[in-house]
Order: sequence, then structure tokens, then C-alpha cells
Amino acid sequence: MLSVTLHTLRARWATFTGSFVALCLGVALLTVMGLALASTLTAPERAPERFAAAPVVVKGQDTLRVPTPIGVRASRLAHPRPVPAATVARLRTLGPVVEDRSFPVRAPGAPAGLVGHPWSTAAFAPYDLATGRAPRTAGEVAVTGDWARPGRWIHTDAGTVRVVGTLTPRGFENAVFFADARAAQLRPAADQLVVAADPASVRAAVGDSAQVLTGTARRLADANPDRDREALTAMNALFGTAGGVTAFVSVFVVASTFAFAVAQRRREFALLRTAGASPAQLRRAVLAEALAVGVLASVAGCALGSYGAPLLAARVAEEGLAPAWFTIGEHTWPYHAAFWTGLFVALCGATAASWRAGRTAPAEALREAAADSGPLTRGRLFCGTALLLVAAVTLALSLTTDPGDLLHRKTYISRPMLLITAAALLAPLVLRPLTRLLTCLPSVLGTVVRENTATAVRRTAALAAPVLITVALAGSLLGATATLDQAKSTETSERTTAAFVVTPAAGQGFDAATLDRLRAVPGARISPTSSTAVHVLEDGVALIRSEARAAIPRDLAATTRLPLGAGGVSDLDDDSIIVNEEWERHRVGDRVRVWLGDGAPRTLRIAAVMPTGTGGNGVYVTPRNAPGATVDRVDVALEHGTTPGAVATALREAAGPGGARVLTRDAWLHANQPETNRTTRLGLLMVLGIALLYTGISVASTTVMAASDRARDLAVLRLAGATRRQVLRLTAAEALTAVTAGVLLGLLVTGVNLAGMGAALALLSVPSAVTLPWQALGATATACALLAVVSATVPAALALRRRPADLAGMRE
Repeated sequence: MLSVTLHTLRARWATFTGSFVALCLGVALLTVMGLALASTLTAPERAPERFAAAPVVVKGQDTLRVPTPIGVRASRLAHPRPVPAATVARLRTLGPVVEDRSFPVRAPGAPAGLVGHPWSTAAFAPYDLATGRAPRTAGEVAVTGDWARPGRWIHTDAGTVRVVGTLTPRGFENAVFFADARAAQLRPAADQLVVAADPASVRAAVGDSAQVLTGTARRLADANPDRDREALTAMNALFGTAGGVTAFVSVFVVASTFAFAVAQRRREFALLRTAGASPAQLRRAVLAEALAVGVLASVAGCALGSYGAPLLAARVAEEGLAPAWFTIGEHTWPYHAAFWTGLFVALCGATAASWRAGRTAPAEALREAAADSGPLTRGRLFCGTALLLVAAVTLALSLTTDPGDLLHRKTYISRPMLLITAAALLAPLVLRPLTRLLTCLPSVLGTVVRENTATAVRRTAALAAPVLITVALAGSLLGATATLDQAKSTETSERTTAAFVVTPAAGQGFDAATLDRLRAVPGARISPTSSTAVHVLEDGVALIRSEARAAIPRDLAATTRLPLGAGGVSDLDDDSIIVNEEWERHRVGDRVRVWLGDGAPRTLRIAAVMPTGTGGNGVYVTPRNAPGATVDRVDVALEHGTTPGAVATALREAAGPGGARVLTRDAWLHANQPETNRTTRLGLLMVLGIALLYTGISVASTTVMAASDRARDLAVLRLAGATRRQVLRLTAAEALTAVTAGVLLGLLVTGVNLAGMGAALALLSVPSAVTLPWQALGATATACALLAVVSATVPAALALRRRPADLAGMRE
């Protein structure tokens, strides 16, 4: 049987090319992602940046720690506590203390993310002067890089200043250094302190009032110290999702290819049965072919992946999705995992086909008819029906128990796979009537296409199924994110009733003087709010952080329409809180123990309850319960009879020249329209790219495999009087019919998947319509159609180069 397998592989190399390429690419992608994941798990700890040369850094407490029966639970504070004044006084007795401040700075022509610091902290990076000198007065600055040379005047939101020096950039920030006194005016609160003293003495002086950072722990005083961990976590999700889709689609493509190959070779298997081969021998032969293809493809895929992984690492680092230092390390387990997975996929894909080959009867060697009989096996019908029932049951359970689960990224990416697989398995049941409907035009071409597709359902299904998967993936994934974004936008729009929204410069807040000037604007009623957070311990063990806003109740009611299910905004006071239904306790009147944004514990009464919504219905408290929060948004309502233009002009004057923006309601909603984050969008595009790539492989392999069988059919058409162009038009029309059927079934699956999300939004009290990504669906359908037409017509054109009489005499 081994010699038969080798001869089959050599004689039918075109049959196995599609499976080989699909497996090779799948193993290569698994190798790349495995190497990337392994490299993230063994990533080095990032070294200190701004304070690499600082002896000791003292930072206020920024983490809430709550003891529970199963251990201490921790969460990041929204407003880290400052170092107490008494502690600072004790530290000054130990040695020199330098106060650090950081604040955003905006200037025309400046690099993005420009941040200001006091000059005295430049020595701790350390920064070196490249040109000029240090700033000495309030109107002087030194900048990193060469975007501004000494002597140049620049207009910033902190005033007009003159550049007196440039610093050699360190690569982790774009900084502008002010004189210490000026920096203290711009940012009165110190973020942390640098102490030139013995670390042990510093710890004794600080005690539990603050954090003492030395060695590599000094990186915790850098801006966004968790950014590397967050980036690597996002990469894990990105590559994990792509890996799952790769395995899913590659199994389907390989299984489809082997099933179609077995269907093509039924006469060959029947002759082997006539010659004495047992069903077990035929099954072993098919599995041996899959084993040979799997080994070769897995080896080639591992080799290809070893070259692709460094390129991917460099790309994600260049795009900012991974830390700049990220590289692929030396690991062996990803190669083993990818190789054995590829081999397992090949054998799984061939198993069903091997059982069909074993059931071939010797009498089928006498068959001449090419019409398919029973294209849907009992095993395929059972699996498809079971998956369809599982998809329906899980959707129903989610809608009845936790509708919000359907809005999570992992859910709306993974859950559609069940329905897509079920639809692909059961597609032959509806393909025959669907293709007849698509070719019902009263023409000779339509009649021939209709009969060809009806008698070759298996070939049509092999072309339509990968198109169905690609279209359904594109519609379900992109449609889910578009629907969710639209729902969030609708929530924000219905909640915002203010005529204007005033926001400060990036990273800053409004001071008391500015708020007083805004309140004094004639005809305007303002509602200043602050971003904060509230922590609650649920089930006694889970410390949950909820984003919150602090507002004055009477002003909030004038500019915002909260979607309340119980209670009222007027019931909010300094002893109460507005929560949403996600909270474990959410009955009006209940008292809950919470920790505020600075970690202070409070017990507050529930004044009102909002529905869960899309997850953006957070918590509302009064300013007294948001210590450390600065006003970062001012909603403005107009009094009756007030002219909007005059109020807008007065608001801009009251906001001052510090970079604040006065936007109309519509302009603010447009500027803050929810969008899928960059990592998720890239992950979805990667998934769709993989699906489209496999679609191309499956379509091309199916048409090439069918080309030899169709040579005699094409010759008969030529002998019957059809021209070469007419035959090619027929071939293209058949391919387009199969693609159209796949697109329609994919749209049906998309509609069902998105209907589930729409039902979840309705149960969560979110008025939103399902959004279909028509542009992406059109591009996907067009790409599939082009692939199918080219893959079908090119082999047909090559076959038609021979004389029709020679083609008519061909045998299998």
C-alpha cells in the first residue's frame, strides 16, 4: 500500500497541492505566533528610563489593596495619593530632595506626545545638552531632539517661550524642560520625589505612607510603567485569535480538499476494490497520503515560520503594537507545537474522507454518470446539525442569563465560529435549490449552468463553502464591532443634552478661576464633571473597578439625560452613589461599601440605578467623593432665549488661551465617536486576511482538481458547436454562481450572528440597529469572485488548447 500511496502522490500531485499549501501556510503561521507568544512570556523586564541615574525615588501610593478570604486583591488607583507633607519634611533632613512634575505641552510643529518637566530632573535620565544651555527664567526652555533650535520662539499652551538649549533624545519621550519655578506654576502637584540619601534611611522615614523605589523598581515612576505588559497582553490576544482561526480554516480546507479528492477517485477506489483491496486498506491508503502531505507541509511550514517570525516582530514593534525592544527569542517548543498540530490537522481532515473511500463498492467501477448522488453524508449531516443546535442553545442561554457577554470581544469573535461551521457543513442541503434560483434566466447559458451545478453539487459546495466562511467571518466580526460602536455612539448621543461641551488641553484640567469665569457667562448654565473611579468588593473576593464621573446633581440634570431604571439624579448627594445593574447590589436604598479613586473607604447609599448598556454606564458620585479628581469636561446648557453664537464666543474668552476647546454638541459627539481600538482592528484584519488567503487556496485547488474531470465535458460542448469563448463564459458563469451562492449563505449567517448581538443590545436597553459592513462585504465578495473566475477559466483555457476530439477521448 506504501507504493500505491507514493505513486498516487506523484500522479495526482495537483490534487494535493492545495492541501500542501494550506497546511504549509497554517504551520508557518502557527510557528510565527508560537515564537511570538514564547518571546512575550520570556520578555525582559524594562529598565528605568527617566530615573535611570536617580539614587532613590519616592512615589505616593498608587495601588489599592483589600484583604479577602482568599488573599489580598489589588487595583490601580485613579488618583494616586501624594507623598504626605510630613514625610517630605522628614526626607529633607536626610539629603537633597528634587520634586518631579510632568504635564502635557502642545505647540505647533512639535512632535506628538510632548511632555514638560522641571529642569532639575533632566540629570536623572540622564539627559545631555547637545547645544545651548539650561533654562534659567520662566520664558526659557530646553527641548529634546532637533525640532527646535536655540534662539527659536515657540507658542505653547503654557505661553510663548524661547528655546535656549537642545538635549540628546533618549528615545522614550519627547520632552521640554522648564525652569523649576515655572514648572511648579504649571503643575503645582509633584508626582514623585528624588532623594539623595541611603535607601534604608529613606524607607525608615517613609514607612507605609509612600513607595520607595530603587534598582529596577524605579521604572514604576516612569510614565505608564505598565505599557509593555499591556502591549504584550494585547499581542497574546491578537496572535491567539489569529492562531485559532488558522487552525479552524486550515482543518476545513484540508478536509474539503480530501473529501473532494475521494469523490473524484471513486472509480479508482472501486477498481482497487475489484482487484481485492479491502475497505481498511483503502482507508489506510488515504490516511497514508495525508500523513505524507502533512509531514512535508509541516516541515516546510516550520522553516517558513522561522523566517517570518523576526519580520513580524520588527513590524509590530515599528507600528507601536509591541515595545521597541521586542524581538524573537530562541525557543523550540513552538516548532514542536506547530509541526504536530499540522500533522494532526492533516490526519483529522483526511479521516472522514478515508471512511468514505472505504465504503466504495466495486460496482462503482462500471459507473459512467458524473452526477453526484447524496453529496451530504450522514456524518456531515449529524455534525452540522449538532453544531447548529449548540450554537442556538448557547445563544439562547447567553440572552437569558448574561446578554452583556455577547458584547465582549472574545465572545463575538469565537461564538460565530459554531454557526459558520454548521452552515458550511449543511450547505449542500440548500445549494441545489439556491443555484437553480440563481440561474432561472431563460437562456441557453443559464440552462447549462443550472444543470451543471445541479448535477455537480459536491464541486459547487467545495467552491461555495470557503466563500461562505470568508463572507460570514467578515460580516460577523466587522459587523459586530460596527454595531457595538454604533450602539455606544447612540448611548452617548441620547445622554448628552448640552448645547456646548468645553474640554481642556490634553492631559490638563480646569482650575477654579476658569470655572468661575465659565459660570459667569450670561445665558449659560454649566455642569463641570471629573473622571474618577470607584472600587467595590463583590462576592467577598472580587475587587471590581468601575469608571465614574463626579458631578453636581442639579447641574448634571440640566445637561445630561441619564438612562435611569430606578431612582433619580436629584437623589444623589454626598452620602450616595448612582450605580448600574452590573453591580452585585443595585437596589435603590441599599448601602454599599466602596473605595474611592484615592483608595479612601466609604459606605454609600444607592440613589439611582442605570441599565448595564454597552458597558459605558459607569458610576456617578458627587465631587466630595472624588478627591484628587480635576474637572476635565464642562457641559453647557443654554437658558431660554439665549443666542448660541454669543454664548460660544463668551465661553471661548472665559476658557482662556490655555488650549481649551469649545465644541457644539454635534461636534463633540463626532470628535468622541467610539472606534474599535487599533490592536483589535489589526487582529480582525489579520483574521480576515487569513480566511481570504485560505479561500483562494481552496478555490484554486478545487478548480484545478476538477479541471481534468471536466475536460471531456468541455470537449463535448465544443463538438456540439460551442465556441471557445462560449465555453469559457460557461466556466466563469458556473464559478460565479457558486460564489454567489456562498456569498448569500454567508450573508444569512452574518445576519443571524448580528441578530443575536442586536437582541442582546435590546435586552440591555440600548436602542441600536444592527450595522452591516457593506463595503468590507463587497470587497470580500469581489475578491472571492475574481479568485474563482481566474481559477476556473485558466485551467479550462489551457485544456481547450487541445483538439476537441483528443479531449473527448481522455480517461481518468
